This record gives sequence, structure tokens and C-alpha cells, in this order.
Amino acid sequence: MRRRAIVMATVILAACSGGPAEDSADTGTETAMTLANGSPAGTYYVAAADGTASLVTVNADGTYSQVTPEGTDAAQGTFEVVDGKTCFKTRSVGAVPICYSETEPAEDGSYTATPDGGEPLSVKPYTAADAAPTD
Repeated sequence: MRRRAIVMATVILAACSGGPAEDSADTGTETAMTLANGSPAGTYYVAAADGTASLVTVNADGTYSQVTPEGTDAAQGTFEVVDGKTCFKTRSVGAVPICYSETEPAEDGSYTATPDGGEPLSVKPYTAADAAPTD
């Protein structure tokens, strides 16, 4: 169950704050989806208190993917913002969305995401520098 929460936490990183991307009649541009707390599309490192972690990529088109730090595909699906929460739904038959309440992002972009009925997850933006080997 905790592994599923971590996997879904990855999904937590992308939800639409203003609904699906739509063409703007006035500007001809699309509105990019963000998480409920306003965090932008991107890749995030998501960790549980027990050290279980994954990398979640949230896309501006309302899709997401989650992989383990070792690169194993863990989940794929869609997300949306519902009642002020970011909700992720995997692409599997009978999947039920898992929704997260998110704190406001800190200056470095990190925040806490708590699934309904679950334990809080630490979320932070993931950069290429995070993947660089240390000597």
C-alpha cells in the first residue's frame, strides 16, 4: 500500500489548476496544466518517511509518468485538479484517482503532498544536477 502511495505521489506532481489545456480565442495559446498548489510541469523526486522514493514527471498536457530511481517504469496516467487537490489516475482498467492535498511550495519548489487517508510525502523538483555522480 505504501508503494502504491509513493507511485501515486509521483502523479501528485501534475494536476490542472484551470482545467484541461484549451486554446485561447484571444491569444491562440494553450493554458499549461499545473498542480493544485501552482507547481509547474516538470520532474519531481517524491519520498516517503520510510525512504521509499520515485521520480514523477508531470506534463503540461495533463499526463504523468512515474519511475523508480533505478529507472523502472512504475506508473503512467492522467491528472487533474479537483476541489483544490491534485488527483492522479493510472492507465489501468478500473483505476480510481488518488487525490493529494499539497502545501504551498517553498522557495526551492519543495512541498508536502498528503494523499487522502495516507501519510505525507516530500516532493521536490528534480534536476540534472541531482543525477550527477558525487566524488
